[in-house]
Parts: sequence; C-alpha cells; structure tokens
Amino acid sequence: MKTTMRRLNLSLLASSMALLLASGATWAKSDSPHDIYMNNCASCHGADHGGYLAPALNADTLKGRSPTALRTIVMAGSFDTLMPPFYGRLTDDEIRGVVKHLQTTPKQPNPAWTIDDMKKSLKVYVKDETTLPAKPAFAIDDKFENLIGVAARGKYGRGEGSRAIFINSATHQKVGEIATGTAAHIIDFNPANPRWAYVKTDTAEIFKVDLYSMQATRSIKTGWNGPGMGVSRDGKYIMAGSFVPHNAVILDADTLEPLKTFELEGIDPDGKHVSSDSGMIIGTPYADIFAIALENAGQVWIIDYNKDGFPVTKITNVGRHLHDAFLTHGGKKLMVASYDDSIVAAIDLEERKLIKKLEAGCVPHVGGGSAVVVDGRTLGFGTNFGDCDKTVVSVWDLDKMEVVKQIPVSGGTESPAAHANAPYVAVDIISKDRRARTVQLIDKKTLDVVKTLDVGGHAYFPEYSADGKFLYISAGYNGDEVVVYDANSLQKVASIAMESPAGIFSRGRVKYMTRGLSPDEMEQGQ
Repeated sequence: MKTTMRRLNLSLLASSMALLLASGATWAKSDSPHDIYMNNCASCHGADHGGYLAPALNADTLKGRSPTALRTIVMAGSFDTLMPPFYGRLTDDEIRGVVKHLQTTPKQPNPAWTIDDMKKSLKVYVKDETTLPAKPAFAIDDKFENLIGVAARGKYGRGEGSRAIFINSATHQKVGEIATGTAAHIIDFNPANPRWAYVKTDTAEIFKVDLYSMQATRSIKTGWNGPGMGVSRDGKYIMAGSFVPHNAVILDADTLEPLKTFELEGIDPDGKHVSSDSGMIIGTPYADIFAIALENAGQVWIIDYNKDGFPVTKITNVGRHLHDAFLTHGGKKLMVASYDDSIVAAIDLEERKLIKKLEAGCVPHVGGGSAVVVDGRTLGFGTNFGDCDKTVVSVWDLDKMEVVKQIPVSGGTESPAAHANAPYVAVDIISKDRRARTVQLIDKKTLDVVKTLDVGGHAYFPEYSADGKFLYISAGYNGDEVVVYDANSLQKVASIAMESPAGIFSRGRVKYMTRGLSPDEMEQGQ
C-alpha cells in the first residue's frame, strides 16, 4: 500500500503544481517566495508545507525533481487541473524564486491556532438577526428540501469566483450566492431549522448563512486548513477539525462562539504516539454525539456534546490513514475508510466499538457515502481514490457486514451518489486523461456499470436532488458549470455556470443522512 500511495503522490504532482498557483488570483511583486506560498498556496498544500488537498511541496517531496520541469509546469499549466498557464503573468525570475523556495524548504512545525485566535477571528455581519426576513425571498418548498448548495472554488481558489452557490433543484435556477473569499469546501445544513446553513472553506473559515435572505451573518476561522465539519442533530452545535493545526473545536451553532478545543493525538495501530490531522466529522440522528476520525492515529472519537465537559470515548486500532465516512442503520453504524489498509471499518456508535473491517480495494474513499436497499438488503458503495492496478467500486451488505461484489470501473473514483427513487449509483472517474470527463452509472439491481456519461470538463461530485428526479454533476476545471441530468433517462436537462464548481450538497441529506436511503430505509436493520 505504501507503494500505491507513492504512485498516487507522483501522479498528483501536476495537480499539486496546479493548485500551487491556482489558489491566488494575483501575486504581489513585493512578496517574498515565503509570503507568496503562505498567501496563495498554503490553503491547498498546508501551512506547514505538509500537504492538504494537494500533496506536500517541500524539500523532501521535491527532492531530485528537475527545476526546469517544475518551471515548465508553472509556465504552461497542467491539463485537467486547476492550473492555468502563468507564462506572461510571472517573470522568469519570479518563477525561479518560487520553485527554489519549494525545493529548499523542509516541512515546517505545525503552526498553532488557539481558541483565543478563533475568538479574535469571529466576525459579525448581522448584529440583530431578528431583523432578518420571516420567510425566504424566493420561491421554494417549505422545508427547503429542493435546495442544493455548490462549493464553487473559483478559477484561482480565491477571489470573486470563490462562493457557495445555492440552487432550487426543482427549477435548476440559482437562488443565492455567498462570497467566501477563499474556496468553499463543505456546505452543511442545520437539521433543526431550515433557514441556516454553514459553509467551510479550504482555509478553515466557517460562515453561518441565512438561507432566507441569502447572506452570511457571522464567520469564524477555526484553523489554517482542514475540511472536517459536522452539525448536531438538534442544530445547537458545530464541530470542526483541522489538518493544521492538529485540533478540533466545538462551536455554538447560533453564535459561532468556540466552546472547547480537542488536541488530536493518540497511539496509532503500530504503537506509536502521534499527533493527527482531523478526518471526517459527522453528527448523527441517532444520538447527541459527534464522531471524528483521527487520520494519523487510526482512532475514532465519540464526543457527547450534551454532557458536561464534552467527554470523549476513544475507539482505537480502526485503521491506518482514516479519512471519510458515512452513516447507516438509523445513524447507529458508521463506515470509515482507511486508505493504507484497503479496508472500510464498521463502527457501532451505540455500543461504541469496532464491528468489522471490510475489504474495500486500494485507497478506499467513500465520499459522503451511498447506500441503497435492494431486495431487502442494505447495500453500501465505496469508491477508490488512487492510481490502482485494479479499479473497482466495492459493494457491501451492511446488514451482514460482508463484501457482496467489487465492480470494475474505468478509473479511480471519488464520490458515489445514490437515491432511493433513482435506478443508478453514480461514480465520478478521477484521472489525468479524458476519463476525468466521465461519470459511470451502476444499476442498483444488477450491480453492473450500464452507462458512461461524458459530462465535460473534470466531472466529479455527483449528487441527486432530494426527490431523486435529477442528477447534478460538477464539470469544473475546463467546464466551469454544473450539469443536470434526468435521473432516469440520463438526458441533459440544464447547465448552471460558475467558476470551478466542486462539492455538491443537497439539503435532502438532512432527511436521509446517507445518499440513497429514504428515511424509512435509514431505520432498516435496527
């Protein structure tokens, strides 16, 4: 698996250089190479040069790389990534300076971001929220179930194009946009109050959004970078985690006031005490708890947010390099991907213990999760993020916790999507060739790939509308649009323009938690 990860890192080098420059719209000529990196690159590659969305860029990871080859990538850009050509925008001396800085700078110590730093970063845009409108300023269903949020990165990962964009999936029309400054990464919705959403950016800033008036009312910076965020079932708390620094925080969802931080560290499966990035964070409809994966420590922590002191239960030896996860069985079971072990670990949140480790192909990545009920069986689907010799989508029987099938697909995959009312499970293909334009459709009953859609651009992050009638797909990089298909006929029905759309998040997730299960099916197997 270590060899696989090395191949993955090498295959992503072009992407890493792409994101290096893509995260800033302008470069101030007075900036030092260090300042240029921190202001424009750290949100993707880590403030410590240790990697985040894109691989680490430092003296070790770039050792032996030709400066000429790296300069060429900067000048010419990279096909099917966020990297535009910078020939003519930067002088040759500027390009040489940046490349030299990367090749001579070691990975840096993890910079701090304390609870006091968080409190100082809190911004209030609407002082009196009672002045906000009593109903939406646009036409939509009462529960906002047709609302879809898109994390638009923007061409350069920051600036005017970086926005959270909200769409009425019944009409495929934009109903609001929230400027985020840097690339939006995750959009989550308050389960208890349909008017509130929360947007987290690549730079770990969280915006509280009033969906009725489509404006941000508050924001807070919870770290330097890190995607993890979850909202409690009662809508009172948010938990957010960071890659840099290695901590997590519980916030008051109303005020965004930080209430408690957690240092993420522990004994990993190999017996070493490590400090850890934050992996997935998730709330559950089952209980007043959050679950958080410690990526490097191989642990899942369960936090009781309605008990004094926010006590923690630690489940150890879950796997190596944990990342994303999804819920099933009424939110009582948690399926966690472990990159380096090629498994997905099943955890019982009620018993607070590891149930089983399931075979999952190389570098398993479950995204937001997908599960369907077919002939009385709850089937879960897992994708595989990486340059693998054998690219498959794994299917598990989540009632029996056993592997059902591994479905061959045309490349690495990232984010599965399903819906109880739609016939197909959609998986996005990630590659550095024309396969990246495609999404493959798996028939829920036969568990075979039956169709491949050529979406254009770099097609990824499929998401069904809340009613299952439409399939939304981001066509970023070259496409700069969200493309909408009829979920049954797979005919294209709409296109919505925006700069580099990424993650797509239906508010329907609040209702069914795991994509593909109806609320009734979420309870199946209890």
